[in-house]
Amino acid sequence: MEQRSFDRLGRHVGIVGLGAWQLGADWGQVSESAAMDVLAAAVDAGVTFLDTADVYGDGRSEQLIGRFLRERPGHGLTVATKMGRRVPQTPEAYTLDNFRAWTDRSRANLGVDTLDLVQLHCPPTAVFHDDPVFDALDTLVAEKRIAGYGVSVETCDQALTAIARPGVASVQIILNAVRHKPLERVLPAAAAAGVGIIARVPLASGLLSGRYDEHTTFPADDHRNFNRHGESFDVGETFSGVDYDLGLAAVRRLAPLVGDGRTMAQFALRWILDQPGVTVVIPGARNAEQARRNAAAADLPPLTDAELGAVRETYDELIRPQVHDRW
Repeated sequence: MEQRSFDRLGRHVGIVGLGAWQLGADWGQVSESAAMDVLAAAVDAGVTFLDTADVYGDGRSEQLIGRFLRERPGHGLTVATKMGRRVPQTPEAYTLDNFRAWTDRSRANLGVDTLDLVQLHCPPTAVFHDDPVFDALDTLVAEKRIAGYGVSVETCDQALTAIARPGVASVQIILNAVRHKPLERVLPAAAAAGVGIIARVPLASGLLSGRYDEHTTFPADDHRNFNRHGESFDVGETFSGVDYDLGLAAVRRLAPLVGDGRTMAQFALRWILDQPGVTVVIPGARNAEQARRNAAAADLPPLTDAELGAVRETYDELIRPQVHDRW
């Protein structure tokens, strides 16, 4: 698989990674055996970057990845986790003492001495402007609790503030065929600064897989049910904040472009990989076959200018008026 660099972290990773939220919670039930199968299928297909968080299943996702790491000595993987969402979201919670406690818990869950990459998990906006927060993160690096740090963000303004910080190695942001705003300023700024871009929610919570329609139902414990209108966390994390029916209309308009030899999901992933400045995309997978198909997007040729233009036109005409200025 093609490798790209996190310049400030000094690491190269495969361009398609694996998002492990679903291995913890909020996507319906994923058994332990299914989770291990997903991890094995992804890594065997060339994935070298795993993204998790301490809040996914209250540590379950980290623990499953930790078990997988122990079963694969010499694995050569980069594991990114996140911290900060297990407490009330106030800037005062982002202290060195809490960071030490949170990272110690993640180190135990993952079974490692030093975490490869720790990201602040969509913290309050004030945190991005707080110098002591980033001093504390530098302290964690000096103490070898973590090798590097980044931020996961909701908005482009948060991303740009983080990129200006000299110690930030990565920015994780929603980027997909129905969320284009990061292309304007965030990706160019990150590339100029040597900051890695982790593209999350790449399939708009499965909407861009082409598998859903107006009759699809989601389990009660799936955020695509309980967070449809932002009841539990930022609505942008669910279907990228796009109205479900409008999203279906966009997918149906794009579907004829897919053709033979690739799936709708692979087409959507390839679109992200073709955007200058993207380091790695992190689709989730609930079973081994999904993990293999996602990884295979790395082997597809770049989209043509006509295909890229059709995605842009679909976004501009259907999606932009609803979401572009919100994040």
